[in-house]
Amino acid sequence: MPKTNENILTTVLELTGLIQGVGFRPFIYKLAKLHRLTGEVYNQNNGVIIHLQGWNADIESFITELPLKAPESSQIISFKRSEIWKPVYTDFSIVESVSIDDSVTLISPDIAVCEGCIRDMNEQEHRIDYPFTNCTNCGPRFSIIESLPYDRQNTSMKDFEMCPVCAAEYKNITDRRFHAQPVACNNCGPSYSLILNGETNEKLHKILLALNKALSESQVIAMKGLGGFHLACNPFDEKALKKLREIKLRDSKPFALMVKDIATAKKYVELNEAEEVLLSSLACPVLLIKQKLSNKFPSDINRGLKTLGIFLPYLPFHHQLFKNIKHDILVMTSANFSDCPIIISNEQAVKIFKKHQIPILLHNRNILNRVDDSVVQLSPKGMQIIRRARGYVPIPVLLNFEVEGIFAAGPELSNAFCMGKGKQAILSQYIGDLKNFETMQFYEESYARFKNLFRFSPKAIACDMHPDYLSGNFARKLGGTIIQVQHHHAHIAACMAEHGLDEPVIGIAYDGTGYGDDNKIWGSEIMVADLENYERKVHFQYVPVPGGDKVSYEPWRSAVAYISEAFSEGTPFGLPFLRLIGKNKLKMVLEGIEKKVKMPLSCSAGRLFDAVSAILGICTHATYHAEAPILLENIAAEHVNDFYSIEFEDVVSWSPVIRQIVQDLIESKIPVSVIAAKFHNTVVQVVFRSVLKLHHETGIKKVVLSGGTFQNKYLTKKIVDLMENNGFTTYLPQLIPCNDGGIALGQLVVAAKQLEKCV
Repeated sequence: MPKTNENILTTVLELTGLIQGVGFRPFIYKLAKLHRLTGEVYNQNNGVIIHLQGWNADIESFITELPLKAPESSQIISFKRSEIWKPVYTDFSIVESVSIDDSVTLISPDIAVCEGCIRDMNEQEHRIDYPFTNCTNCGPRFSIIESLPYDRQNTSMKDFEMCPVCAAEYKNITDRRFHAQPVACNNCGPSYSLILNGETNEKLHKILLALNKALSESQVIAMKGLGGFHLACNPFDEKALKKLREIKLRDSKPFALMVKDIATAKKYVELNEAEEVLLSSLACPVLLIKQKLSNKFPSDINRGLKTLGIFLPYLPFHHQLFKNIKHDILVMTSANFSDCPIIISNEQAVKIFKKHQIPILLHNRNILNRVDDSVVQLSPKGMQIIRRARGYVPIPVLLNFEVEGIFAAGPELSNAFCMGKGKQAILSQYIGDLKNFETMQFYEESYARFKNLFRFSPKAIACDMHPDYLSGNFARKLGGTIIQVQHHHAHIAACMAEHGLDEPVIGIAYDGTGYGDDNKIWGSEIMVADLENYERKVHFQYVPVPGGDKVSYEPWRSAVAYISEAFSEGTPFGLPFLRLIGKNKLKMVLEGIEKKVKMPLSCSAGRLFDAVSAILGICTHATYHAEAPILLENIAAEHVNDFYSIEFEDVVSWSPVIRQIVQDLIESKIPVSVIAAKFHNTVVQVVFRSVLKLHHETGIKKVVLSGGTFQNKYLTKKIVDLMENNGFTTYLPQLIPCNDGGIALGQLVVAAKQLEKCV
């Protein structure tokens, strides 16, 4: 490049995305030096700005390599190039950040500890065995941030002043810890302490010895982690498992397991290449996967399910723990109770766990944003998120249209809310079921934190149509334009938004419950829909819901309702499951149905699966959400292609199928596993025939599947295979949950489209 004191034409690159707090500016600095370029790079509140001067060939090489060599944890969303006149730069430098408006850059989710930091814990003198080691490639982000910009003083690390060694690393542009906000070491950072038998120990090696001893003595350990507390124990110790269920007040719900490494995982589960990639990703989620029959756990782990939920260590301390205990796998379940949020405060943990007389592992870095472990599985279309939290939040869903200022309050169950910022939909972490004060408080606190973090000002509010949802009540108190969005339309719209669809599709929304246009309970909707409107085309028959909300945990009630519909005369009281129901309860429900006592009416797929599960004697009383359908899928035989005879038009009557199921069970003595498979296959046929009919009417070949029922891998795979073998293109939610955890995204985009039409 010719030398001159005059202004010269300078290349400017404006990047947006997940490019702050992930070592992006040091990467740019090194890449510019490599290509002999001068200029500068700096953070702006909405992204990163790069000025480049040098030979054109070197600038082009820089631009080509930038996306290819960017840090693994970064994500470039947009890339704008322009030229301006600037004075000659004599070097390349990183300069101070600037703020220009209310737009914001992306905040990184929390990232699992990297291999470099694990090595540093064995090699760097000031970080030997330091359990909070991190760098720009890994460590806490979302869980510790209070406000933007993402600087140390705006995180819970503000309480820890860097020592001279860490400060030198933080300021060294070539260091992996350059501007790593949580940087710390043994001399200056957070630390652990253990409360055991009324005494507090702060020496890490003694803490690890004590934890190993506790695990060998059938103890349960409460330990503070990244986004909340966990409860841990030996998964092969039945005494410890029993104690854990007593502490958690959890009867049957499966426990997640943390495995030491991939090699350990392969001892216990059937891990394919795609699942291994998911398990070892930066997010380090809990992966639902088929367990091996050769290495079985006590029944208290997963109560007879074929699957396990496993995940890898993601904190430095997790790696230290496995180095110092004799176990290569641990139960590691969230420390929460009675549908309350995960515990995050030391004071609350000590108060609760002290009475259980168990070891309590604490640390002194505050958790500002409560965040559970994420849960995923491999679906026919790739990764499917079931619970979206640590490792994924707050990465936005990118849209092709403006959603600025729209707040979507989300559903009642598995709640997450959503905020619109420019063309980004920012979903909150998993909040949970809005059924108690504690969870509602978590919801309101998270709303306030997101509002501040993302400089969000609500102008329009989207919520569910149900008049009594707490999320809707909260939304209405915010003021502004209220837009009510039907629950199942929101399911379909959410999946469409994720995949960038903005056109009519055939949507199938199957789930447990959702308030319908006719004031009845929906949940088996096949519709023609776009992002603005929908037309309901096919649904299941309505049946009474005896006991209202009780049916969720007493599936036998749905079974009795379906049997009463199927057998108007001569109800088959000889069915084995009816013997498990008290005579008085059964009589009361039957009389209520017969006399048409006022009961809610539902066409929900969830209630149908409940009913079949109970009729087959698989699950008459559930101890956790969707236990009956989960167990029904679990028992379904593989390689069964038969299905039951069913005829329907716009309303699907399941009475003929219920009669055939009873005949198979009582008269033909068909194995329950085969009956379960035939039932699933019948649902597949209902979906396929409905789609085929709607395709002939509309010409639409894009099919969207959403709703909690499509977490059923047996059902979903059969539907997707059948659709795609017949020329249809299918879409499943992948980066957002297909259960109610994704509803808020659908509410947001429907509201945006309806508002757009009004302008």
